Formats: sequence, structure tokens, C-alpha cells
Amino acid sequence: MTDTPDDAAPRPPTRWETVQPWISLACRLGLAAVLITAAVTKFPPALSVQAVEAYDLFPHEIARLIGYTLPLFELALALLLLAGLATRYVGAVSAILMVVFIAGILSAMVRGLNIDCGCFGGGGQVEPGETTYGLSIARDIVFAALGAFIAIWPRSPFALDRTLGLYK
Repeated sequence: MTDTPDDAAPRPPTRWETVQPWISLACRLGLAAVLITAAVTKFPPALSVQAVEAYDLFPHEIARLIGYTLPLFELALALLLLAGLATRYVGAVSAILMVVFIAGILSAMVRGLNIDCGCFGGGGQVEPGETTYGLSIARDIVFAALGAFIAIWPRSPFALDRTLGLYK
């Protein structure tokens, strides 16, 4: 009889393997709350259209389409995050959306526009010196990081992905 290590014995989880799902859950819930807040504060849609038009990046009809659909898109992403469904993809799309927002804000800043970003309602022209571009960009970087974390480590408790066997 030889003494060989038992390869079938499961190894205990590492600290990261224990903590990561809970961090992912916190990121999912936090980003969902941000997206719900952003979507709800853009109603009525005319305010959202006004905010998109203030960036002066799109023709009126395209700005209108974006203004009307953006809150619905944010709400859909939030609901998918809350449910934990397609988590990896929703995290990636959310991170990309934040990068698009950052690009829009940078564009407004570089072109010398004096606008409110419209991220959480409002939007449109503001007095010179009342812009908060730096704060808005920093905030969106944090939100993009949450989305990226979710995309990289989607496994989390209370997710339909787990129930469907997508992430163990």
C-alpha cells in the first residue's frame, strides 16, 4: 500500500473565492440602483431629450430617439442586474455605456459648452462656472468600474444565472 495524496479531496476555497461573489452582488445592486435612479429622473422624456440635445452631437431626430430610449435602456439594464440574468454581458454593456457618457461629457468640456450632464435628470444649459464635468466624469469612472467588475466576475448569490447554471 502506497501513500499517495488524495487528488479527489476538494480544496478549501480561497479567501477571494469566498468574498468575490458577495462583492459582485454589491456591485450588481449598487449599479442597478444607479441605473434606476438615472432612468427615473429622466422622466418625463422631454427632459431627457433636452439633455441629449444640449450636447449638440446629434441631429434633432436622433437626439430625440436617444432621449426617449435611454431611460428605458437604463431601466432594462438595472432590472437584468437585479435579477442577475446575463450578468457578465449586462456588466460589460453598462461599463461601455458609462464610457460613452464620459466621452460625451469630455466632448462638451473640450468644446466649451456650459451644460449640465443630464445624468440624473435636468440637463441643458447652465451658467458659466456651474458645470460639474470633473465630478461627473469621476462618478462615471466609478460606475464603469462597477460594470467592469461584474463583467469580469459575474458569479454572485441571488442571481438567475446561478439558478440556470451559467455560473457556479
